[in-house]
Amino acid sequence: MKDQYDVIIIGTGLGGLTAGAKLSREGYRVLSIEQHNIPGGCATTFQRKDYTVEVGLHELDGLDDKDVKRHIFKELGVMDHIDFVKLPEFYRYVHKDDEFIMPHNREQATHLLIEKFPNDKTAILKFFSIIYGIKREILKYPKNKILKFLLLPLFPILFPNLVKYAKKGIGEILDLITENEDLKLILMANVAYYHDDPHTLSSVYFSAGQASYFEGGHYIRGGSQKLSDYLASYIQDHGGEVIYRHLVSKIITKNGRATGVEYKKVRGKNAPPLTATARFIIANAAIPNVTQMLDSESRKLLEEKTSHMMISNSLLTLYLGFNKAPSEFGSRHYSTFILNQEINNLHDMTKDLKSHDYGKKSFIYVDYSQINSELTKNGKHLMVLATTDYMHNWDGLSREEYKKKKEEVSQIFIKRLDKVLPGISKVIDYYELATPKTIEKYTLNPGGTAYGYAQTVDQSGNNRIRAKSPVDGLYFASAWGFPGGGFSGAIISGYLCGLTVLKEG
Repeated sequence: MKDQYDVIIIGTGLGGLTAGAKLSREGYRVLSIEQHNIPGGCATTFQRKDYTVEVGLHELDGLDDKDVKRHIFKELGVMDHIDFVKLPEFYRYVHKDDEFIMPHNREQATHLLIEKFPNDKTAILKFFSIIYGIKREILKYPKNKILKFLLLPLFPILFPNLVKYAKKGIGEILDLITENEDLKLILMANVAYYHDDPHTLSSVYFSAGQASYFEGGHYIRGGSQKLSDYLASYIQDHGGEVIYRHLVSKIITKNGRATGVEYKKVRGKNAPPLTATARFIIANAAIPNVTQMLDSESRKLLEEKTSHMMISNSLLTLYLGFNKAPSEFGSRHYSTFILNQEINNLHDMTKDLKSHDYGKKSFIYVDYSQINSELTKNGKHLMVLATTDYMHNWDGLSREEYKKKKEEVSQIFIKRLDKVLPGISKVIDYYELATPKTIEKYTLNPGGTAYGYAQTVDQSGNNRIRAKSPVDGLYFASAWGFPGGGFSGAIISGYLCGLTVLKEG
């Protein structure tokens, strides 16, 4: 029957797309249902004038031979169809009168940091030893419960870094190895890639991502939509279906097992509900939303596992188009972090990350014209400015108040950017602000979070919900599950979910 499938996937973010691609490759009949009109979730672009505007991707970590994403991409044919542009450096750090260029290379970064902080050589070497040690031990960590039990007495020898640091935040580790606050700030410059508090940020999740960044950084030429479109077409080319502009409202259960979904067109009040059944249901949707799709008994099972979990912060993003190259105004680097002048230590950094003082708080600006991004044409140039933000800063506003605040905040950051790159505001051809409400609108993520559940020590690694949910027949493939948020986290989550379903099937 047309409405019967092997797998139904709710949502087409990178987690759902990766799971769907893997399963369709293995011969499973897949149906993916997406409420938006394009696939990708946060891995999307949109068109404005002469600009292909990148929604979320600034920098994809790794893609070296040891990176699991590279093996996933090879298996799914991504490496043959998507062009990855190597980025010139990890990031540029600017704070008060200080500046530092962090390279995409462990040895180079170590050398430059020791050159800048010769008295902290031991701490710098220790930092890299810890994050690389944790990453290496994660890959070797036993997946089999029996093997894990048998090896438990040997854990301090086999996994020394995980044993010593897994229950610590990365900020706490830095406090243990150095008292140099300037060094800590440089090493934590991109902390917002993961979380809004260095001291509660899981050292395990941070290390896995950060060590990978020190092996290389890339951008998808033409924008992240290229990857999402490719994975969606891969599902279709392997016998699956991808439906857009339809919203799943209910997960159908029978005898305690998820067996199908009820969904309907997003537009059209009188559109009749549709149903589809499958052996497996994969949620590539926010877990808090998934609970509302379930019957009361199934909902209770899921809430017992997740109701205590805290969601991560959101982001504020200002898209900027110019009719002259930013390099003419002094832009020389791809990714630049401008820290709040009042920050003196990691505790100040946390306050700043959580702040709503847009006139002072730290921000990053990414100059896509520094690489061959293929995001613009006709001599135009794209830049994206971003900072941490929260829904409570935008809730409760009328439509006019919201519009007015967006314009006020846009002008604040345009003026701040003009101080860094004098005169650049005069050549702005296009600008547009995305708030937490924007992210919530297009992804349906509560609070407009882009990362799912926060990557705190208590919510990462083994404490994170796995692919197989407590509801029989229901699985997760998204930033909300294991291992977590970001492009890499979502992709790996999707692949692991695919493997779990294959094992169950």
